[in-house]
Amino acid sequence: MSKTQFRHKKDRFLKRVKIRPVNTITVFPSLVTIINGICGFSAIVFAAGDAPIHHQTGHIAIAAYLVFVAMIADMLDGRLARMSQSTSTFGGQLDSLCDVISFGVAPAFIMLQLVTVNLTRAGLSSEDFLIRFVWLCALAYTSCVVIRLARFNVENIESKPNPQAFIGLPSPAAAGVVCSLVLLHQETLSLTVILITLPFVTLGVGLLMISRITYPHIPNHYLGGKKPFSYLIKLLLALYAIVVYTQITLVIIFCGFALSSLVRAAYFKLKQKETHPDVLDNVPSPEELVEQPPL
Repeated sequence: MSKTQFRHKKDRFLKRVKIRPVNTITVFPSLVTIINGICGFSAIVFAAGDAPIHHQTGHIAIAAYLVFVAMIADMLDGRLARMSQSTSTFGGQLDSLCDVISFGVAPAFIMLQLVTVNLTRAGLSSEDFLIRFVWLCALAYTSCVVIRLARFNVENIESKPNPQAFIGLPSPAAAGVVCSLVLLHQETLSLTVILITLPFVTLGVGLLMISRITYPHIPNHYLGGKKPFSYLIKLLLALYAIVVYTQITLVIIFCGFALSSLVRAAYFKLKQKETHPDVLDNVPSPEELVEQPPL
């Protein structure tokens, strides 16, 4: 092969794999998305106990609140991009990467720190089965978040997403379940039942994220479009409850949201079996076929 032929094949190969650079981005929505990731990273730092504080609120509680701040930023960035008609693939990928930090690594680490510290104070060592199980739940939750976001990105590229529903529990809602229970424990330190159930809850919401259960899109479903005047009163009462009874209200909202679609899916599954019983149930067994007399 001559040098000219080799150079020609090389140029064709590079032309096929050439990557088009990102020359322009939408600054404001991207900045809000990065704030989401910064809040997630800060939550990890506070959960580790390495950030200085000068008030009574503990490190774990501040870390959990930062996850909710990241949740607000995550809701705003998409809205801002759609309002400015500047949605892009870059913004979607940036949003998913920040979500991995804020709603994947941060809640898992907060749960891990809270439970393992209390188990260590109770006299358990890192070699005990319970602490290893808590580590496993945190790793499984983080892995489920990564899988859920990767699947979401692929399905959005291959088909137009449904603006009214998600397939699988959204990662911010899963993080809300974990962090709301963490806040409730920090408010009432006597509730040791939360410490016992928190690893199982974390593992459960992780599995719900990679399930095929349909969950409604909260901003589009509950806040979009025209609603009756009484709906506004209900929203104001909910906001009042969040401000006055923050911890217990967040637990009710996020745990209720996570369980609602799961219960609905199980109900329709049972209803479908009652309405359309399996055809195989009416098929006679081989023994019954042998006992039947020949025609």
